[in-house]
Amino acid sequence: MSGHNKWANIKHRKEAQDSKRSAEFTKVIRELTVAARAGGGDPDMNPRLRVAVEKAREANMPKDTVERAIKRGTGELEGVSYEEIMYEGYAPAGVALYISTLTDNKNRTIADIRHVLTKYGGSLAEGGSVGWQFERKGVIIISKDAVSDPDEFMMRVIDAGAEDIKEDEDVYTIMTPPEMLYKVVDALKDDYKIDSYEPTFVPKMSVHVSGKDAEKVLQVVNSLEELDDVQEVYSNFDIDDKELEEIMSRIG
Repeated sequence: MSGHNKWANIKHRKEAQDSKRSAEFTKVIRELTVAARAGGGDPDMNPRLRVAVEKAREANMPKDTVERAIKRGTGELEGVSYEEIMYEGYAPAGVALYISTLTDNKNRTIADIRHVLTKYGGSLAEGGSVGWQFERKGVIIISKDAVSDPDEFMMRVIDAGAEDIKEDEDVYTIMTPPEMLYKVVDALKDDYKIDSYEPTFVPKMSVHVSGKDAEKVLQVVNSLEELDDVQEVYSNFDIDDKELEEIMSRIG
């Protein structure tokens, strides 16, 4: 896993402590609607919706807001129709960006993304030039505080069908084939508190950056993630943990 995973973990903790969640609400509501439209309104039968509902809970979204978003997706209520589009681009130092969006206005979305990339020295790329650098995986994050016996925990994880476990300073990052994500989650959730889980795109190779390049890369990713139409930004940057923490404290 690249430094982008560390970025995601830091961002997740920050969002959990952040009282200003209107932007996060917007993204989760869109995902609830699109997930319900694609796979139905029952989270037990729709894995994508199940993840979206969990994100809504993490954001302390009111239950009626969640239900309305799902009903808009299933057609029980009228609502905006969102289109899923992946954009590809580059940040400074040749760092690849794979940008997931849900939008009701493609012209607005691409204009906003181009503006952010241009501002920080990045650029849009042609379709297919970046996507091949990523592969679909399931990622589960579990705090070390939730694990009393690491050896037993790792055996349980592997037996459940995971591919790999990465140990960071304060969390375990579990990697699974995308089709095994929910099986592994179900095998662990009764005995271990799961911080987050989701299907994601993981870079096949990482690009190490530092200094001004590292700061520009994080500014690009952070600014893209703040756009309402952008759901996720996948990247292949690798930044030393200490430098990553220092830059994060400056740019928020």
